[in-house]
Amino acid sequence: MLSDSVAYSKKLRGWLSYAFASEVFVIVSLTLFLPICLEQFARDNGFLLPDRTERCSAIAKLEAGTTRCVVKIAWIWMDSASFSLYVYSISVALQALTVISMGGIADHPPHRKRLLLSFALLGATPAIILLVLPSTSPLWILAAPLAIFANVGFGASIVAMNAYLPTLAKESPEVCQILAEFEDAQEARPSTTPDENSDHPDSPLINHDTTSEVDRLRAKYEAELSRVTSRISSFGIALGYGAGIFLLIIALIPVTLLQGSTFALRLAIGLSGVWWAVFTIPAAIWLPGSGVVELSDPSPGQWSMKREVFAAWKRLGNMLRWTEIKKLRNTFKYLSAWFLLSDGFTTITSTAILFGKTSLNMRPSALILVGVLTPTSGILGSLAWPYIQRRYGWSNLKVIIILVLMASVIPAYGCLGFLSIFQGKSTRFGGLTTQGEMFALAVYFGSVYGAFQGYARAFFAELLPPGEEARWYGLFSITDKSSSFIGPLIVGLIADTTGNIRYAFFFLVIMVWMALPILIRVDVERGRKDAREYHYTAA
Repeated sequence: MLSDSVAYSKKLRGWLSYAFASEVFVIVSLTLFLPICLEQFARDNGFLLPDRTERCSAIAKLEAGTTRCVVKIAWIWMDSASFSLYVYSISVALQALTVISMGGIADHPPHRKRLLLSFALLGATPAIILLVLPSTSPLWILAAPLAIFANVGFGASIVAMNAYLPTLAKESPEVCQILAEFEDAQEARPSTTPDENSDHPDSPLINHDTTSEVDRLRAKYEAELSRVTSRISSFGIALGYGAGIFLLIIALIPVTLLQGSTFALRLAIGLSGVWWAVFTIPAAIWLPGSGVVELSDPSPGQWSMKREVFAAWKRLGNMLRWTEIKKLRNTFKYLSAWFLLSDGFTTITSTAILFGKTSLNMRPSALILVGVLTPTSGILGSLAWPYIQRRYGWSNLKVIIILVLMASVIPAYGCLGFLSIFQGKSTRFGGLTTQGEMFALAVYFGSVYGAFQGYARAFFAELLPPGEEARWYGLFSITDKSSSFIGPLIVGLIADTTGNIRYAFFFLVIMVWMALPILIRVDVERGRKDAREYHYTAA
């Protein structure tokens, strides 16, 4: 028992260490410096409308909030802010293709760890390389593929990381203790065969008191498993947010001293890549890998990556057949809602940063402060919401619905900026028209988003067929990434068409609200039961 406890502790520390390593890239680079840096790369090589003869960099500091800057990529002219959004859209589309291909491989523990470490290296290396690529170089456009590879590496490694979560929850001491009590109660339950000595037609077939105890322990087990899953997931988010805040504060020094230059932005991204690579080492040591073998694993001579990739695509097609969807209808209902919510939340983040830079003319140091405030409140949110949940006895689903309603306030508030009352010179507050409002909303959104990330991942774990965690978390990520390129793409088109990124807030409100009716219709108990009884049927 002691050896099992030590092994579990190492596995949990390994999982948390990768959250500590990888989440920094999201907070420092993906949601803050990378979109700004790509926009700055485009601005440094772009021209001012309408003549397209004067360099944007010449007067960018004076008119960044009022003058449109466009850059020519191949034969296409595009807004400098749209360039950043298009690069992100391409990266998440490629990320989806990668995740589909690796799903089946990551379901085997020996290969899961290798995939996690390989994609961590694929993501961290381009982030570090960006440090030595100046925006004045003729090769500045290479910033786009470097950003794409970094995002693909991050997304794919997170799928492998998430595949450990259901097992970590099931192997936790408190869950194992309740499971043992449940199994003992099942063994003590009398046979369903009628008593041969009983001639009375109304004699009970089973002992109802024992059956009631079994049902009680089953409900207790499922509730505890749900709480432990959300607790581990939320703690991983909080730990990663803490690391991200620390590095943001460190990055604030050079960004402030260098007055938000492109080099300062690249330095922050490079530091996040170094952090990611260095703190992945404990995960490489502690996470179980090649020594873990499942009975269903083929022997090394039979295993083929090419065959596994082909099988993953075939399996995905079969999983999406109507006959399979009906078996797990509540799991797919949640995936449908997640399709909208993941896009909505991530696009709110990227749009807000670009809106602050281009419309509110916020300096990089101010944007870093936004970046610090958001994950700081995210830590508080991810730790506070499990307490609130226990206090009121809410389910994971109810918490998610409340968080979604709270998040929709952000873009709705931004839409108020079109009202004439907030556009007059006498009114200096309201409708996200001032930098001060951006700071306040960063605190509010962070407290919601930090909790949402943990609960979204934990709730999905409740609806998964046992033994297929990586495959289904792959579909979870595919649903995320296949939608997440749509949001930035549409926002980019809105910015290009209207010249005002504020119009994108209307789109974000609609996207988030569309998910609510779907979420409300998810039957959690039926979903858990269907997942336990699920048997995949090949075409």
